[in-house]
Amino acid sequence: MYYQKKILLLLFIGILFTSFKLINRTEKFVETKVSELNDSSKSSMKDEINAIKKLIKNTHYNNKLCFLIDMRIESGKNRLFIYDFKSDKIIDEGLVAHGLGSETGITGKLKFSNTDNSLCTSLGKYSIGNSYYGKFGKAYKLYGLNKTNSNAYNRNIVLHKYYDVPYKEQEKNICNSYGCPMVNEIFYKRIEKIIDNSEKKIVMDIYY
Repeated sequence: MYYQKKILLLLFIGILFTSFKLINRTEKFVETKVSELNDSSKSSMKDEINAIKKLIKNTHYNNKLCFLIDMRIESGKNRLFIYDFKSDKIIDEGLVAHGLGSETGITGKLKFSNTDNSLCTSLGKYSIGNSYYGKFGKAYKLYGLNKTNSNAYNRNIVLHKYYDVPYKEQEKNICNSYGCPMVNEIFYKRIEKIIDNSEKKIVMDIYY
């Protein structure tokens, strides 16, 4: 009886260990698709990256990576990019919603505003601040660094997740936010790890 119990215990420990290894392996080897950007998007991204490099040089901002959101890309396509300065490439990407007030009814054309209650997305560079728990769970305060987004904090513009934002790209546009960059819950988990593990504030750039 003693030996049977011992064997069962060893089998149980073995199953737990194997399961743990498989879970870790799954998380470690998750592959993310990186889009092929057109020449216009590549050029715009390059300009924004150079501007961010100048902004963060010799400052308290994270100089290893940044977040980029290209509003010229349709909302059904990946347009939030995590860019690594050292490798000089996109290391992750996902869908992100824009503000309801930014809709113009004209395909591919958006408007932007820094005004309170406009429900618009604001263009410009942001510093990603501390997290807090609110209506959408854990979210990150955003601080506008330009005249075009200087009211972001007062407008309660934050980076947050939302259950209705799809994970995969699609042909039609996705849901809208009230002006916040709003992402899928799975993608948000990856973003969350990057922000929380960063010793310095990360710059996020929304451009058009």
